[in-house]
Amino acid sequence: MKTNNKTIIVMLALAGCLLAGTSHGAQDFATPPPTQSNPVGKLLTPPQLWKDYDPDKGDFKEEIVKEEVTDGVRYRDSYISAYVVGQEIRVYCKYAVKAGALHAPALLNVHGWMQSANIPQDFVKDGWAVMSFDYCGDFGGKLKRKDFTKYPESLQHGNMGGPLVFNSFPGGKSITDPKQSTAYLWYALQRRVLSYLEQQKEVDKNRIGAQGYSYGGYLLWNLGMDKRVKAMVPYFCSGWCEYYRNKAVWMYNNPYVEPPKSSGEEIFLAGLAPEAHCPYITVPTLWLNGSNDHAGGHERGCENFKMFKPGVPWDFAVQARAHHNTEKLGQDGKIWLEKYVLGKDHFWPTRPKSTIRLDAHGVPELVVTPASKERVKNVEIYYALKSPANFARFWRDAACVAKDGVWVAKMPVMNVDDYVFGYANITYENTVVVSTDFNAAIPSKLGPAKATDTKSDLMSAGDGVGAWTGAAPAEGVGGIKGFRAIDNNKGTATEQFLDPKWKPALGAMLSFKFYCTEPQKLRLTTSSSSGSSQCELEITASDNWQEMVLPAEKLLSTSNQQPMKSWTGTDSLRLMPKPGSDITKVVFAGFKWVDAK
Repeated sequence: MKTNNKTIIVMLALAGCLLAGTSHGAQDFATPPPTQSNPVGKLLTPPQLWKDYDPDKGDFKEEIVKEEVTDGVRYRDSYISAYVVGQEIRVYCKYAVKAGALHAPALLNVHGWMQSANIPQDFVKDGWAVMSFDYCGDFGGKLKRKDFTKYPESLQHGNMGGPLVFNSFPGGKSITDPKQSTAYLWYALQRRVLSYLEQQKEVDKNRIGAQGYSYGGYLLWNLGMDKRVKAMVPYFCSGWCEYYRNKAVWMYNNPYVEPPKSSGEEIFLAGLAPEAHCPYITVPTLWLNGSNDHAGGHERGCENFKMFKPGVPWDFAVQARAHHNTEKLGQDGKIWLEKYVLGKDHFWPTRPKSTIRLDAHGVPELVVTPASKERVKNVEIYYALKSPANFARFWRDAACVAKDGVWVAKMPVMNVDDYVFGYANITYENTVVVSTDFNAAIPSKLGPAKATDTKSDLMSAGDGVGAWTGAAPAEGVGGIKGFRAIDNNKGTATEQFLDPKWKPALGAMLSFKFYCTEPQKLRLTTSSSSGSSQCELEITASDNWQEMVLPAEKLLSTSNQQPMKSWTGTDSLRLMPKPGSDITKVVFAGFKWVDAK
Protein backbone atom coordinates (compact mmCIF):
# COMPACT_ATOMS: atom_id res chain seq x y z
CA MET A 1 0.00 0.00 0.00
CA LYS A 2 1.39 3.39 -0.98
CA THR A 3 -1.13 5.64 0.80
CA ASN A 4 0.82 8.39 2.53
CA ASN A 5 -0.24 8.78 6.14
CA LYS A 6 0.89 12.41 6.14
CA THR A 7 -1.72 13.13 3.50
CA ILE A 8 -4.38 11.51 5.64
CA ILE A 9 -3.38 13.46 8.73
CA VAL A 10 -3.40 16.78 6.87
CA MET A 11 -6.85 16.18 5.40
CA LEU A 12 -8.33 15.11 8.72
CA ALA A 13 -6.90 18.13 10.48
CA LEU A 14 -8.33 20.45 7.85
CA ALA A 15 -11.71 18.78 8.15
CA GLY A 16 -11.80 19.17 11.91
CA CYS A 17 -13.33 15.74 12.51
CA LEU A 18 -10.80 14.48 15.06
CA LEU A 19 -12.11 11.15 16.23
CA ALA A 20 -8.88 9.48 17.29
CA GLY A 21 -9.54 9.74 21.02
CA THR A 22 -6.19 11.09 22.20
CA SER A 23 -5.65 14.65 23.32
CA HIS A 24 -3.44 16.97 25.33
CA GLY A 25 -3.43 17.32 29.08
CA ALA A 26 -4.67 15.09 31.85
CA GLN A 27 -8.03 14.83 33.54
CA ASP A 28 -10.10 12.51 35.70
CA PHE A 29 -13.13 10.92 34.07
CA ALA A 30 -16.24 9.43 35.60
CA THR A 31 -15.97 5.66 35.21
CA PRO A 32 -19.14 3.59 35.51
CA PRO A 33 -18.57 0.77 38.02
CA PRO A 34 -18.66 -2.83 36.75
CA THR A 35 -22.08 -4.45 36.89
CA GLN A 36 -23.41 -7.86 36.00
CA SER A 37 -24.87 -6.51 32.74
CA ASN A 38 -21.81 -4.43 31.91
CA PRO A 39 -18.57 -5.91 33.23
CA VAL A 40 -15.44 -3.94 32.39
CA GLY A 41 -13.79 -5.40 29.30
CA LYS A 42 -16.88 -7.11 27.87
CA LEU A 43 -17.69 -6.20 24.27
CA LEU A 44 -21.25 -4.88 24.29
CA THR A 45 -23.44 -4.52 21.23
CA PRO A 46 -25.47 -1.30 20.96
CA PRO A 47 -28.71 -2.89 22.24
CA GLN A 48 -26.84 -4.31 25.24
CA LEU A 49 -25.17 -0.96 25.90
CA TRP A 50 -28.46 0.97 25.88
CA LYS A 51 -30.63 -1.65 27.55
CA ASP A 52 -30.87 0.23 30.85
CA TYR A 53 -30.92 3.79 29.53
CA ASP A 54 -34.32 5.50 29.80
CA PRO A 55 -34.31 8.88 27.97
CA ASP A 56 -37.66 9.79 29.57
CA LYS A 57 -36.42 9.33 33.13
CA GLY A 58 -36.02 12.37 35.37
CA ASP A 59 -37.35 15.91 35.47
CA PHE A 60 -36.43 18.07 32.48
CA LYS A 61 -36.06 21.11 34.77
CA GLU A 62 -36.84 23.28 31.77
CA GLU A 63 -35.35 26.77 31.85
CA ILE A 64 -36.47 29.08 29.05
CA VAL A 65 -33.79 31.68 28.32
CA LYS A 66 -35.38 33.27 25.25
CA GLU A 67 -38.79 33.14 23.59
CA GLU A 68 -40.26 35.26 20.82
CA VAL A 69 -42.65 35.20 17.85
CA THR A 70 -41.24 36.53 14.59
CA ASP A 71 -43.05 36.44 11.24
CA GLY A 72 -45.58 33.96 12.59
CA VAL A 73 -42.95 31.56 13.97
CA ARG A 74 -42.43 30.90 17.67
CA TYR A 75 -38.78 30.55 18.64
CA ARG A 76 -37.61 29.27 22.01
CA ASP A 77 -34.17 28.68 23.51
CA SER A 78 -34.06 26.57 26.65
CA TYR A 79 -32.00 24.34 28.90
CA ILE A 80 -33.10 20.90 30.03
CA SER A 81 -31.52 18.24 32.21
CA ALA A 82 -30.22 14.91 30.93
CA TYR A 83 -29.01 12.19 33.27
CA VAL A 84 -26.06 10.17 32.04
CA VAL A 85 -23.83 7.76 34.03
CA GLY A 86 -25.36 9.12 37.22
CA GLN A 87 -24.57 12.75 36.38
CA GLU A 88 -26.80 15.70 35.44
CA ILE A 89 -26.02 17.56 32.20
CA ARG A 90 -27.72 20.84 31.28
CA VAL A 91 -28.50 20.62 27.57
CA TYR A 92 -29.01 23.74 25.47
CA CYS A 93 -31.86 23.41 22.94
CA LYS A 94 -33.39 25.56 20.20
CA TYR A 95 -36.97 25.09 19.01
CA ALA A 96 -39.07 26.67 16.27
CA VAL A 97 -42.64 26.09 15.12
CA LYS A 98 -45.38 28.10 13.46
CA ALA A 99 -47.41 29.96 16.06
CA GLY A 100 -50.68 28.18 16.78
CA ALA A 101 -49.61 24.91 15.12
CA LEU A 102 -51.30 21.68 16.21
CA HIS A 103 -50.32 18.07 15.48
CA ALA A 104 -47.24 19.26 13.58
CA PRO A 105 -44.68 16.77 12.28
CA ALA A 106 -41.38 17.18 14.10
CA LEU A 107 -37.75 17.14 13.06
CA LEU A 108 -34.70 16.66 15.25
CA ASN A 109 -31.78 18.44 13.55
CA VAL A 110 -28.33 17.37 14.77
CA HIS A 111 -25.48 19.76 13.98
CA GLY A 112 -21.91 19.00 12.91
CA TRP A 113 -18.49 18.98 14.53
CA MET A 114 -17.67 22.23 16.39
CA GLN A 115 -20.98 23.70 15.26
CA SER A 116 -23.97 24.78 17.32
CA ALA A 117 -27.69 24.17 17.57
CA ASN A 118 -29.43 25.49 14.46
CA ILE A 119 -32.91 25.46 12.92
CA PRO A 120 -33.37 24.71 9.18
CA GLN A 121 -35.94 27.31 8.21
CA ASP A 122 -37.25 25.48 5.15
CA PHE A 123 -38.77 22.79 7.38
CA VAL A 124 -40.31 25.37 9.71
CA LYS A 125 -41.90 27.15 6.75
CA ASP A 126 -43.36 23.82 5.61
CA GLY A 127 -45.08 23.35 8.96
CA TRP A 128 -42.59 21.18 10.85
CA ALA A 129 -41.75 21.70 14.52
CA VAL A 130 -37.96 21.69 14.58
CA MET A 131 -35.61 21.18 17.50
CA SER A 132 -31.83 21.23 17.63
CA PHE A 133 -29.43 20.94 20.55
CA ASP A 134 -25.83 21.60 21.39
CA TYR A 135 -23.56 18.70 22.29
CA CYS A 136 -20.21 20.51 21.85
CA GLY A 137 -20.34 22.26 25.21
CA ASP A 138 -17.48 24.56 26.15
CA PHE A 139 -14.92 25.26 23.41
CA GLY A 140 -12.33 26.31 25.98
CA GLY A 141 -12.04 29.85 24.66
CA LYS A 142 -11.65 28.76 21.03
CA LEU A 143 -15.11 30.13 20.24
CA LYS A 144 -17.14 32.61 22.28
CA ARG A 145 -20.70 31.40 22.83
CA LYS A 146 -23.30 32.69 25.24
CA ASP A 147 -25.35 29.50 25.46
CA PHE A 148 -24.10 25.94 25.23
CA THR A 149 -24.51 22.58 26.95
CA LYS A 150 -23.02 22.50 30.47
CA TYR A 151 -21.20 19.32 31.47
CA PRO A 152 -20.40 18.63 35.15
CA GLU A 153 -16.76 18.52 36.24
CA SER A 154 -16.66 14.71 36.13
CA LEU A 155 -17.84 14.68 32.48
CA GLN A 156 -15.66 17.47 31.10
CA HIS A 157 -14.64 15.21 28.20
CA GLY A 158 -18.02 16.09 26.69
CA ASN A 159 -16.66 19.55 25.89
CA MET A 160 -15.03 20.13 22.51
CA GLY A 161 -12.54 22.45 24.17
CA GLY A 162 -11.28 19.71 26.47
CA PRO A 163 -9.60 16.33 25.97
CA LEU A 164 -12.15 14.17 24.17
CA VAL A 165 -12.29 10.44 24.81
CA PHE A 166 -13.23 7.98 22.09
CA ASN A 167 -11.37 4.66 22.25
CA SER A 168 -8.65 5.89 24.60
CA PHE A 169 -7.89 8.45 27.30
CA PRO A 170 -5.37 11.25 26.93
CA GLY A 171 -2.00 9.54 27.01
CA GLY A 172 -3.23 6.54 25.03
CA LYS A 173 -4.65 4.21 27.71
CA SER A 174 -7.63 2.31 26.32
CA ILE A 175 -11.12 2.76 27.66
CA THR A 176 -12.42 -0.27 29.54
CA ASP A 177 -16.13 0.54 29.30
CA PRO A 178 -18.03 2.11 26.38
CA LYS A 179 -19.70 4.53 28.79
CA GLN A 180 -16.32 6.18 29.32
CA SER A 181 -16.40 7.44 25.72
CA THR A 182 -17.45 10.94 24.72
CA ALA A 183 -19.53 9.34 21.96
CA TYR A 184 -21.69 7.67 24.61
CA LEU A 185 -22.44 11.05 26.21
CA TRP A 186 -23.45 12.62 22.93
CA TYR A 187 -25.62 9.65 21.94
CA ALA A 188 -27.40 9.87 25.30
CA LEU A 189 -28.05 13.61 24.96
CA GLN A 190 -29.54 13.06 21.52
CA ARG A 191 -32.06 10.56 22.87
CA ARG A 192 -32.94 12.80 25.79
CA VAL A 193 -33.62 15.74 23.49
CA LEU A 194 -35.84 13.49 21.37
CA SER A 195 -37.94 12.90 24.50
CA TYR A 196 -38.13 16.65 25.04
CA LEU A 197 -39.17 17.23 21.43
CA GLU A 198 -42.01 14.72 21.47
CA GLN A 199 -43.51 16.37 24.57
CA GLN A 200 -43.95 19.76 22.90
CA LYS A 201 -47.62 20.71 22.73
CA GLU A 202 -47.50 21.37 18.97
CA VAL A 203 -45.88 18.02 18.10
CA ASP A 204 -47.53 14.92 16.71
CA LYS A 205 -45.32 12.33 18.43
CA ASN A 206 -46.24 9.75 15.82
CA ARG A 207 -44.58 11.83 13.08
CA ILE A 208 -40.99 12.52 14.06
CA GLY A 209 -38.01 12.50 11.73
CA ALA A 210 -34.32 13.30 12.14
CA GLN A 211 -31.45 14.60 10.07
CA GLY A 212 -27.81 15.03 11.01
CA TYR A 213 -25.03 16.85 9.23
CA SER A 214 -21.36 15.74 9.40
CA TYR A 215 -20.74 14.49 12.95
CA GLY A 216 -24.46 14.94 13.49
CA GLY A 217 -24.87 12.30 10.79
CA TYR A 218 -22.45 10.12 12.76
CA LEU A 219 -24.66 10.39 15.85
CA LEU A 220 -27.81 9.65 13.91
CA TRP A 221 -26.93 5.97 13.34
CA ASN A 222 -27.48 5.42 17.06
CA LEU A 223 -30.86 7.17 16.87
CA GLY A 224 -31.81 4.73 14.11
CA MET A 225 -32.52 2.12 16.80
CA ASP A 226 -35.15 4.37 18.40
CA LYS A 227 -38.62 3.44 17.19
CA ARG A 228 -39.95 6.89 18.03
CA VAL A 229 -38.21 8.12 14.88
CA LYS A 230 -40.07 7.38 11.64
CA ALA A 231 -37.26 8.28 9.20
CA MET A 232 -33.76 9.71 9.25
CA VAL A 233 -31.24 11.28 6.88
CA PRO A 234 -27.59 11.19 7.99
CA TYR A 235 -25.28 13.35 5.89
CA PHE A 236 -21.65 12.28 5.33
CA CYS A 237 -20.51 10.38 8.42
CA SER A 238 -21.35 6.70 8.05
CA GLY A 239 -18.83 5.35 10.53
CA TRP A 240 -15.64 3.46 9.66
CA CYS A 241 -13.56 6.37 11.03
CA GLU A 242 -12.32 4.86 14.24
CA TYR A 243 -9.51 2.39 13.45
CA TYR A 244 -10.36 2.02 9.72
CA ARG A 245 -9.86 5.58 8.54
CA ASN A 246 -7.52 6.64 11.32
CA LYS A 247 -5.13 3.78 10.56
CA ALA A 248 -5.62 3.80 6.78
CA VAL A 249 -7.21 0.34 6.76
CA TRP A 250 -8.91 0.96 3.42
CA MET A 251 -11.30 -1.61 2.04
CA TYR A 252 -9.36 -1.88 -1.22
CA ASN A 253 -5.81 -1.93 0.08
CA ASN A 254 -3.90 -4.38 -2.06
CA PRO A 255 -2.86 -6.48 -0.23
CA TYR A 256 -5.47 -5.99 2.49
CA VAL A 257 -4.07 -6.21 6.01
CA GLU A 258 -5.72 -5.35 9.31
CA PRO A 259 -3.28 -4.32 12.03
CA PRO A 260 -4.05 -5.42 15.60
CA LYS A 261 -6.76 -3.48 17.40
CA SER A 262 -6.30 -2.05 20.87
CA SER A 263 -8.77 -3.15 23.54
CA GLY A 264 -10.29 0.34 23.40
CA GLU A 265 -10.78 0.09 19.66
CA GLU A 266 -12.45 -3.30 20.11
CA ILE A 267 -14.87 -1.82 22.65
CA PHE A 268 -15.63 1.21 20.48
CA LEU A 269 -16.14 -0.78 17.28
CA ALA A 270 -18.44 -3.28 18.99
CA GLY A 271 -20.87 -0.85 20.58
CA LEU A 272 -20.25 2.79 19.70
CA ALA A 273 -19.19 3.07 16.05
CA PRO A 274 -22.04 4.01 13.68
CA GLU A 275 -21.57 0.82 11.66
CA ALA A 276 -22.06 -1.26 14.84
CA HIS A 277 -25.67 -0.03 15.00
CA CYS A 278 -26.65 -1.11 11.49
CA PRO A 279 -27.96 -4.63 12.30
CA TYR A 280 -30.32 -3.10 14.87
CA ILE A 281 -31.64 -0.09 12.96
CA THR A 282 -35.42 0.02 12.52
CA VAL A 283 -35.74 3.49 10.99
CA PRO A 284 -36.02 4.10 7.20
CA THR A 285 -32.59 5.54 6.43
CA LEU A 286 -31.29 7.67 3.56
CA TRP A 287 -27.55 8.38 3.57
CA LEU A 288 -26.22 11.33 1.56
CA ASN A 289 -22.50 11.71 1.01
CA GLY A 290 -19.68 13.09 -1.12
CA SER A 291 -17.39 10.57 -2.82
CA ASN A 292 -14.28 12.32 -1.49
CA ASP A 293 -15.55 13.20 1.96
CA HIS A 294 -13.03 12.52 4.72
CA ALA A 295 -15.68 11.12 7.07
CA GLY A 296 -17.91 9.38 4.55
CA GLY A 297 -15.87 6.28 3.79
CA HIS A 298 -17.69 6.03 0.45
CA GLU A 299 -17.48 2.30 -0.23
CA ARG A 300 -17.65 1.21 3.41
CA GLY A 301 -20.59 3.54 4.00
CA CYS A 302 -22.44 1.81 1.17
CA GLU A 303 -21.69 -1.51 2.85
CA ASN A 304 -23.58 -0.43 5.97
CA PHE A 305 -26.90 -1.29 4.40
CA LYS A 306 -25.97 -4.92 3.83
CA MET A 307 -26.26 -5.24 7.62
CA PHE A 308 -29.80 -3.80 7.80
CA LYS A 309 -32.65 -6.07 8.78
CA PRO A 310 -34.88 -7.19 5.88
CA GLY A 311 -37.83 -4.88 5.43
CA VAL A 312 -36.19 -1.69 6.75
CA PRO A 313 -36.23 0.86 3.88
CA TRP A 314 -32.87 2.40 2.99
CA ASP A 315 -31.07 4.10 0.14
CA PHE A 316 -28.08 6.32 -0.54
CA ALA A 317 -26.77 8.90 -2.98
CA VAL A 318 -23.13 9.92 -3.34
CA GLN A 319 -22.14 13.13 -5.12
CA ALA A 320 -19.06 12.60 -7.27
CA ARG A 321 -15.94 14.61 -6.34
CA ALA A 322 -17.79 16.20 -3.43
CA HIS A 323 -16.42 16.65 0.05
CA HIS A 324 -18.82 18.18 2.58
CA ASN A 325 -21.45 19.10 0.00
CA THR A 326 -24.45 17.42 -1.62
CA GLU A 327 -26.06 20.24 -3.62
CA LYS A 328 -26.33 18.04 -6.72
CA LEU A 329 -28.44 15.45 -4.93
CA GLY A 330 -31.62 17.48 -5.36
CA GLN A 331 -34.35 17.27 -2.75
CA ASP A 332 -33.51 13.74 -1.65
CA GLY A 333 -33.48 14.38 2.08
CA LYS A 334 -36.71 16.32 2.14
CA ILE A 335 -38.54 13.87 -0.10
CA TRP A 336 -37.40 10.94 2.04
CA LEU A 337 -38.63 12.56 5.26
CA GLU A 338 -41.93 13.57 3.71
CA LYS A 339 -42.43 10.05 2.41
CA TYR A 340 -41.79 8.19 5.66
CA VAL A 341 -42.73 10.78 8.28
CA LEU A 342 -45.64 12.56 6.62
CA GLY A 343 -46.80 9.55 4.60
CA LYS A 344 -46.78 11.46 1.31
CA ASP A 345 -47.04 9.34 -1.81
CA HIS A 346 -43.66 10.35 -3.22
CA PHE A 347 -42.19 8.14 -5.91
CA TRP A 348 -38.97 6.46 -4.84
CA PRO A 349 -37.31 3.91 -7.15
CA THR A 350 -36.14 0.48 -6.15
CA ARG A 351 -32.39 -0.06 -6.15
CA PRO A 352 -30.60 -0.05 -9.55
CA LYS A 353 -28.25 -2.80 -10.68
CA SER A 354 -24.64 -2.30 -11.77
CA THR A 355 -21.55 -4.33 -12.51
CA ILE A 356 -18.06 -4.04 -14.00
CA ARG A 357 -17.26 -6.30 -16.95
CA LEU A 358 -14.82 -6.42 -19.87
CA ASP A 359 -16.01 -5.56 -23.36
CA ALA A 360 -15.07 -7.60 -26.43
CA HIS A 361 -11.70 -5.81 -26.60
CA GLY A 362 -10.81 -6.31 -22.93
CA VAL A 363 -11.66 -2.76 -21.85
CA PRO A 364 -13.47 -2.48 -18.47
CA GLU A 365 -16.95 -1.01 -18.62
CA LEU A 366 -19.68 -0.27 -16.12
CA VAL A 367 -23.15 -1.59 -16.91
CA VAL A 368 -26.05 0.17 -15.17
CA THR A 369 -29.66 -0.99 -15.16
CA PRO A 370 -31.95 1.47 -13.36
CA ALA A 371 -35.33 0.61 -11.93
CA SER A 372 -38.40 2.44 -13.29
CA LYS A 373 -36.58 3.19 -16.54
CA GLU A 374 -39.46 5.17 -17.93
CA ARG A 375 -39.05 7.76 -15.17
CA VAL A 376 -35.28 8.18 -15.52
CA LYS A 377 -34.25 11.72 -16.42
CA ASN A 378 -30.47 11.31 -16.48
CA VAL A 379 -27.70 8.79 -15.77
CA GLU A 380 -24.18 9.92 -14.91
CA ILE A 381 -21.39 7.35 -14.66
CA TYR A 382 -18.10 7.98 -12.88
CA TYR A 383 -14.93 6.00 -12.54
CA ALA A 384 -11.59 6.25 -10.76
CA LEU A 385 -8.27 4.43 -10.79
CA LYS A 386 -6.00 2.81 -8.28
CA SER A 387 -6.20 4.72 -4.97
CA PRO A 388 -7.61 2.69 -2.06
CA ALA A 389 -8.28 5.84 0.02
CA ASN A 390 -11.76 7.08 -0.90
CA PHE A 391 -10.90 10.77 -0.47
CA ALA A 392 -7.73 10.39 -2.56
CA ARG A 393 -9.45 9.50 -5.84
CA PHE A 394 -10.22 11.65 -8.82
CA TRP A 395 -13.57 10.64 -10.27
CA ARG A 396 -13.75 10.97 -14.04
CA ASP A 397 -16.97 11.52 -15.95
CA ALA A 398 -17.47 8.46 -18.18
CA ALA A 399 -19.42 8.92 -21.41
CA CYS A 400 -22.29 6.45 -21.39
CA VAL A 401 -24.51 4.97 -24.09
CA ALA A 402 -28.09 3.94 -23.40
CA LYS A 403 -29.88 1.09 -25.15
CA ASP A 404 -33.09 -0.67 -24.11
CA GLY A 405 -32.95 0.82 -20.61
CA VAL A 406 -29.34 -0.16 -19.95
CA TRP A 407 -26.50 2.38 -19.71
CA VAL A 408 -22.93 1.34 -20.48
CA ALA A 409 -19.72 3.39 -20.08
CA LYS A 410 -16.14 2.46 -20.97
CA MET A 411 -13.57 2.77 -18.19
CA PRO A 412 -10.12 2.54 -19.82
CA VAL A 413 -7.30 1.78 -17.38
CA MET A 414 -3.55 2.28 -17.34
CA ASN A 415 -2.69 -0.92 -15.45
CA VAL A 416 -4.87 -4.03 -15.56
CA ASP A 417 -3.52 -5.15 -12.17
CA ASP A 418 -4.68 -2.01 -10.35
CA TYR A 419 -8.22 -1.47 -9.11
CA VAL A 420 -10.78 0.37 -11.21
CA PHE A 421 -13.79 1.82 -9.39
CA GLY A 422 -17.14 2.78 -10.87
CA TYR A 423 -20.64 3.86 -9.89
CA ALA A 424 -23.52 5.86 -11.33
CA ASN A 425 -25.97 8.49 -10.15
CA ILE A 426 -29.47 8.19 -11.54
CA THR A 427 -31.76 11.22 -11.52
CA TYR A 428 -35.50 10.70 -11.81
CA GLU A 429 -38.15 13.08 -13.07
CA ASN A 430 -39.18 14.12 -9.53
CA THR A 431 -35.53 15.14 -8.76
CA VAL A 432 -34.78 12.03 -6.69
CA VAL A 433 -31.13 10.99 -7.11
CA VAL A 434 -29.94 7.50 -6.17
CA SER A 435 -26.52 5.95 -6.56
CA THR A 436 -25.78 2.45 -7.72
CA ASP A 437 -23.81 0.11 -5.53
CA PHE A 438 -20.09 0.84 -5.43
CA ASN A 439 -18.25 -1.33 -7.92
CA ALA A 440 -14.56 -2.29 -7.75
CA ALA A 441 -12.54 -4.76 -9.77
CA ILE A 442 -9.00 -5.65 -10.80
CA PRO A 443 -9.45 -5.96 -14.58
CA SER A 444 -6.91 -8.75 -15.03
CA LYS A 445 -9.02 -10.93 -12.73
CA LEU A 446 -12.08 -10.48 -14.96
CA GLY A 447 -10.43 -12.00 -18.04
CA PRO A 448 -8.03 -10.93 -20.81
CA ALA A 449 -8.08 -7.25 -19.90
CA LYS A 450 -6.21 -4.59 -21.86
CA ALA A 451 -4.76 -1.30 -20.65
CA THR A 452 -5.78 1.26 -23.26
CA ASP A 453 -5.44 4.47 -21.29
CA THR A 454 -2.21 6.48 -21.36
CA LYS A 455 -0.66 9.35 -19.45
CA SER A 456 -1.58 12.83 -20.61
CA ASP A 457 -0.07 16.26 -20.08
CA LEU A 458 -3.34 17.97 -21.05
CA MET A 459 -5.63 18.19 -18.05
CA SER A 460 -8.53 20.34 -19.26
CA ALA A 461 -9.73 18.80 -22.49
CA GLY A 462 -12.81 20.56 -23.88
CA ASP A 463 -13.95 23.23 -21.44
CA GLY A 464 -12.38 21.31 -18.54
CA VAL A 465 -15.21 22.22 -16.21
CA GLY A 466 -15.87 18.65 -15.02
CA ALA A 467 -12.60 18.58 -13.10
CA TRP A 468 -13.11 21.84 -11.20
CA THR A 469 -15.39 22.65 -8.28
CA GLY A 470 -17.74 25.62 -8.40
CA ALA A 471 -17.11 26.15 -12.12
CA ALA A 472 -19.23 26.68 -15.21
CA PRO A 473 -18.40 26.54 -18.94
CA ALA A 474 -17.31 29.83 -20.47
CA GLU A 475 -15.99 31.01 -23.82
CA GLY A 476 -13.32 33.57 -24.48
CA VAL A 477 -12.34 35.52 -27.57
CA GLY A 478 -11.88 33.42 -30.70
CA GLY A 479 -14.46 30.87 -29.55
CA ILE A 480 -11.95 29.11 -27.28
CA LYS A 481 -13.85 27.13 -24.65
CA GLY A 482 -12.88 27.19 -21.01
CA PHE A 483 -14.41 27.63 -17.56
CA ARG A 484 -14.86 30.26 -14.89
CA ALA A 485 -15.48 30.14 -11.14
CA ILE A 486 -19.07 31.02 -10.27
CA ASP A 487 -18.61 32.05 -6.61
CA ASN A 488 -16.04 34.73 -5.79
CA ASN A 489 -16.01 33.67 -2.14
CA LYS A 490 -15.22 30.01 -2.84
CA GLY A 491 -13.05 30.22 -5.94
CA THR A 492 -12.44 26.94 -7.77
CA ALA A 493 -10.35 23.82 -7.15
CA THR A 494 -9.36 20.50 -8.71
CA GLU A 495 -8.06 17.16 -7.48
CA GLN A 496 -7.25 15.89 -10.94
CA PHE A 497 -3.64 15.32 -9.86
CA LEU A 498 -4.83 12.34 -7.79
CA ASP A 499 -5.41 10.40 -11.01
CA PRO A 500 -2.27 8.62 -12.30
CA LYS A 501 -3.18 9.71 -15.83
CA TRP A 502 -2.35 13.34 -15.03
CA LYS A 503 0.56 12.97 -12.63
CA PRO A 504 3.33 15.31 -13.82
CA ALA A 505 6.83 14.20 -14.71
CA LEU A 506 9.70 15.31 -12.52
CA GLY A 507 10.65 18.87 -13.43
CA ALA A 508 7.41 19.63 -15.31
CA MET A 509 5.85 23.09 -15.13
CA LEU A 510 2.16 23.98 -15.03
CA SER A 511 0.86 25.94 -18.00
CA PHE A 512 -2.59 27.41 -18.57
CA LYS A 513 -4.40 30.05 -20.60
CA PHE A 514 -6.55 32.83 -19.22
CA TYR A 515 -8.79 35.48 -20.69
CA CYS A 516 -9.70 38.58 -18.68
CA THR A 517 -10.35 42.18 -19.70
CA GLU A 518 -9.82 43.60 -16.20
CA PRO A 519 -6.70 43.05 -14.05
CA GLN A 520 -7.16 40.65 -11.13
CA LYS A 521 -4.96 39.27 -8.37
CA LEU A 522 -5.39 35.61 -7.45
CA ARG A 523 -3.83 33.16 -5.03
CA LEU A 524 -2.94 29.64 -6.16
CA THR A 525 -2.62 27.05 -3.37
CA THR A 526 -1.59 23.41 -3.63
CA SER A 527 -1.74 20.56 -1.12
CA SER A 528 0.49 17.52 -0.97
CA SER A 529 1.75 14.91 1.50
CA SER A 530 4.37 17.41 2.70
CA GLY A 531 1.92 20.26 3.29
CA SER A 532 0.62 23.20 1.29
CA SER A 533 2.34 25.80 -0.90
CA GLN A 534 1.07 28.93 -2.57
CA CYS A 535 1.88 31.87 -4.81
CA GLU A 536 0.20 35.01 -6.08
CA LEU A 537 -0.89 35.32 -9.70
CA GLU A 538 -1.06 38.61 -11.54
CA ILE A 539 -3.88 38.33 -14.08
CA THR A 540 -3.18 41.15 -16.49
CA ALA A 541 -5.93 42.60 -18.65
CA SER A 542 -6.06 41.95 -22.38
CA ASP A 543 -8.53 41.56 -25.22
CA ASN A 544 -6.73 38.34 -26.19
CA TRP A 545 -5.97 35.06 -24.48
CA GLN A 546 -2.76 35.02 -22.41
CA GLU A 547 -0.65 32.14 -21.13
CA MET A 548 1.10 31.60 -17.81
CA VAL A 549 3.77 28.99 -17.01
CA LEU A 550 4.50 28.17 -13.37
CA PRO A 551 7.65 26.34 -12.28
CA ALA A 552 7.27 24.50 -8.98
CA GLU A 553 9.72 26.78 -7.19
CA LYS A 554 7.45 29.80 -7.70
CA LEU A 555 5.22 28.36 -4.96
CA LEU A 556 6.37 28.75 -1.37
CA SER A 557 5.52 26.50 1.55
CA THR A 558 2.88 27.99 3.84
CA SER A 559 4.77 26.66 6.88
CA ASN A 560 8.42 27.55 6.21
CA GLN A 561 8.40 29.67 3.02
CA GLN A 562 10.69 27.24 1.23
CA PRO A 563 10.20 26.83 -2.54
CA MET A 564 8.16 23.81 -3.63
CA LYS A 565 10.57 21.28 -5.11
CA SER A 566 8.28 19.62 -7.64
CA TRP A 567 4.71 19.38 -8.85
CA THR A 568 4.86 15.57 -8.70
CA GLY A 569 3.50 15.24 -5.17
CA THR A 570 0.60 17.64 -5.69
CA ASP A 571 -2.81 16.32 -4.69
CA SER A 572 -5.00 19.35 -5.28
CA LEU A 573 -4.94 22.92 -6.52
CA ARG A 574 -7.16 25.85 -5.58
CA LEU A 575 -7.55 29.29 -7.15
CA MET A 576 -8.93 32.09 -4.97
CA PRO A 577 -9.23 35.86 -5.45
CA LYS A 578 -7.20 38.21 -3.32
CA PRO A 579 -9.18 40.95 -1.53
CA GLY A 580 -10.60 43.41 -4.02
CA SER A 581 -10.39 41.01 -6.98
CA ASP A 582 -13.07 38.96 -8.72
CA ILE A 583 -12.10 35.51 -9.96
CA THR A 584 -15.46 35.10 -11.71
CA LYS A 585 -14.25 37.55 -14.37
CA VAL A 586 -11.39 35.23 -15.39
CA VAL A 587 -11.87 32.46 -17.98
CA PHE A 588 -9.37 29.59 -17.71
CA ALA A 589 -8.46 26.98 -20.31
CA GLY A 590 -5.76 24.57 -21.43
CA PHE A 591 -4.23 23.43 -18.16
CA LYS A 592 -1.30 21.17 -19.04
CA TRP A 593 2.19 20.09 -18.06
CA VAL A 594 5.12 21.40 -20.07
CA ASP A 595 8.81 20.54 -19.95
CA ALA A 596 11.15 22.84 -18.10
CA LYS A 597 13.14 24.99 -20.50
